[in-house]
Amino acid sequence: MKTKWLAIWHQPVVAFVGWTIFYFVILMALVYLYGYSGLNNSTFIYTEF
Repeated sequence: MKTKWLAIWHQPVVAFVGWTIFYFVILMALVYLYGYSGLNNSTFIYTEF
């Protein structure tokens, strides 16, 4: 069974689609976490002068 999956994975089209989905998920996770970083919630530094 494992050799069957490896044979499928080593086809160029399947490997390309698999890695593309993998990196897209990582990119979306980073964008999602960036939303919670609070960079856009800060006040302007010179408003109290």
